[in-house]
Amino acid sequence: MVCLVFVLDNMNISHFTITAVERDTGLSKDVLRMWERRYGFPAPERDANGERLYPPAQVERLHLIKRLMDQGHRPGKLMAASDAELSGLASQRMAQARTARPGEDTGALENLLGLVRVHDVTGLLQALQQRLIREGLHQFVLDTIAPMTRMVGEAWEHGQLEVFEEHLFTEQTKRVLRQAIVGLPGTSRSPRILLTSVPEEQHVLGLLMVEALFALEGAECIALGTQMPLLEIQRAAEAHQADIVALSFSAAFPRRQLGGLLQQLRELMPAATELWVGGGGVAGHTPGEGVEVLGGLRESLAALAAWRERHS
Repeated sequence: MVCLVFVLDNMNISHFTITAVERDTGLSKDVLRMWERRYGFPAPERDANGERLYPPAQVERLHLIKRLMDQGHRPGKLMAASDAELSGLASQRMAQARTARPGEDTGALENLLGLVRVHDVTGLLQALQQRLIREGLHQFVLDTIAPMTRMVGEAWEHGQLEVFEEHLFTEQTKRVLRQAIVGLPGTSRSPRILLTSVPEEQHVLGLLMVEALFALEGAECIALGTQMPLLEIQRAAEAHQADIVALSFSAAFPRRQLGGLLQQLRELMPAATELWVGGGGVAGHTPGEGVEVLGGLRESLAALAAWRERHS
């Protein structure tokens, strides 16, 4: 976060540059300027050089507006709403989002979320490890980590968690999953699956979840981490003679880039290597030729079984 601190009315007040606001909220500079002209908000102050400086309260309101826009609300309506009305819309959506899914142990999951909120790193790590031991890796991924990841994402989206708290959950979960994957038997069989993500996609938790499930099924998994350039994915697929390249896209990935990016990667990759994509960022996406969209973790396992059936 880039911010400036200067004296205004004899008080030290932190203000944010337009670059910082763009990066922090996900709203482009062009959108911020257009809203300023059209709606009179945001209403930045100016420094001695005429550059825009945004007070913290305006940045917080922009955060909330962006979250509500992501849920389908129109910006014009949101601009006319009071802060209380915006908060009410967010709270209403949060209550709807917390409707329990069939089979979810919502009480236990809320307890885990509570550990995140009170910043209990040791307690969270121990609770995750205990659930892993009790449930086994397969059930742990499907019934604990997957719904917890969704709950944490929804809580952050609606302003119920801070960014650092979301990162706390993610890092401890990654730690537990990686330890569990390393502890699996070393024997593996086809297919050979290369797991990674494309540039601008830094979320790794989805990759770790599907890697855990594939590894449990005996697939040979090659994890390359996140944000791999397309040419490097191609080279890795060729070098490892991968049967499948599996990519994860979070809901934060710019959806307008998806179709062209996947088409380009499909053309680069060896024809014999299948391209599978999953995650919240591809929900509802119509796949192009040679691209398989996985609807979820269970669908990923079904796709693995189908691949083995075709190649048996």
